[in-house]
Amino acid sequence: MSDFDFDLFVIGGGSGGVRAARMAAQRGARVALAEVAEMGGTCVNLGCIPKKLYSYAAHFAESFEESHGFGWVGEAPVLNWDTLKSNRAREISRLNGIYVQLLKSAGVHTLNGWGTLVDAHTVDVGGQHYSAKNILIATGGKPSIPEFPGSEHVISSNEMFDLSPFPQRLLVVGGGYIACEFASIFNGLGAQVTQLYRGHQVLRGFDEEVRGFIAGEMVKSGVTLHLNTDVATIARAGKALQVQLLDGSHITVDAVLYATGRVPLIEGLGLQAAGVVQGKAGAIEVNDQYQTSVPSIYAVGDVTARVQLTPVALAEAMVVVDALFGPTAGKKPRGMSYDFIPTAVFTHPNIGTVGYSELEASEKFGKISVYKSDFKALKHTLSGSTERTLMKLIVEDATDRVVGLHMVGADAGEIVQGFAVAMKAGATKAIFDSTIGIHPTMAEEFVTMREALKR
Repeated sequence: MSDFDFDLFVIGGGSGGVRAARMAAQRGARVALAEVAEMGGTCVNLGCIPKKLYSYAAHFAESFEESHGFGWVGEAPVLNWDTLKSNRAREISRLNGIYVQLLKSAGVHTLNGWGTLVDAHTVDVGGQHYSAKNILIATGGKPSIPEFPGSEHVISSNEMFDLSPFPQRLLVVGGGYIACEFASIFNGLGAQVTQLYRGHQVLRGFDEEVRGFIAGEMVKSGVTLHLNTDVATIARAGKALQVQLLDGSHITVDAVLYATGRVPLIEGLGLQAAGVVQGKAGAIEVNDQYQTSVPSIYAVGDVTARVQLTPVALAEAMVVVDALFGPTAGKKPRGMSYDFIPTAVFTHPNIGTVGYSELEASEKFGKISVYKSDFKALKHTLSGSTERTLMKLIVEDATDRVVGLHMVGADAGEIVQGFAVAMKAGATKAIFDSTIGIHPTMAEEFVTMREALKR
């Protein structure tokens, strides 16, 4: 019989932590999980799920307007912000309950409290010590807000879903995907949105052409975008906020969202006391098996600051479970590849992307061919909207392999997911060309591009 209370102790009840706990317990391990907040982590409570629900809500205003071109008449309904908030809260509560039930059904012992490392095999939760053969840290990340005069007046993405009252004038500071998504969402919901970014273009790290294209589409839809600038000070002016920019100009708004990055949530974990090595911004350093500098302690997800995406945390969790408790019967132990991870940005319109940007591909592969299509979708020939769609393929000349695929347009994430499978399997441009398209769809454009824009 083991001298430990548990075979695995998981700190954090988000995507990675819950997946690891469930799967380990289903393989016969004695598992405990400590979570101080609602189950599901950032994704379920303050990230992916509520954000996508609000994105759906924001699309209705433009859909009502576009319906007139298809013969629908009448006035558009008016948004009831409180109804949207309460309906979202009810759905998130339902999901919280599902996570709790999944853990219970698997036999995981759950603890409500903050887990702190005492040593390589001991975790403290609310003053009670629990021993474990192995410990997994999956505490995720949190918004990072810089300090400056008036920073106490700003809010993070955590507070956006329950703002009261609805901000008629919203300033979004930041140029990453979270900033762009919230700018699009609240613009669609009816707010007057201004977005500031200190860089030359939003969405650093994405394909340069995609960056410029989505910025143009967001501006067309009503977002006021200011680049190469930043906030100097913020002061309260009655119920409003007076924001002074570095160039001396002022903006008066009702709320200021700072979406300027996220950092690992590591405070109070006792990492230093346990001897766990940390890197930039406190991120926990791990090897290919997600093992930290302390052999019995592992870490997955945003707390390692590798690729901060929910499906990545889930995949990393399964690598740990297979390494510690063996793979599923008849399967090989899983590994994790960070190549060709598809991702979507729920701006209006959406972005879907997988593989390398044009610049990255050129630097890595040398000779490449670029195929591009920029068009008005069939829907908008009648809708009256000026929205355009961008689709782009990047091909390595030496192998004919498609190494980059990018889209800005409606349902881009849904479309790109399928192509990601093909690219992961090594699909060539010749295979794309020989694939029959579904007509009429936007997706068929990816298999009908014949002439390279440039080489």
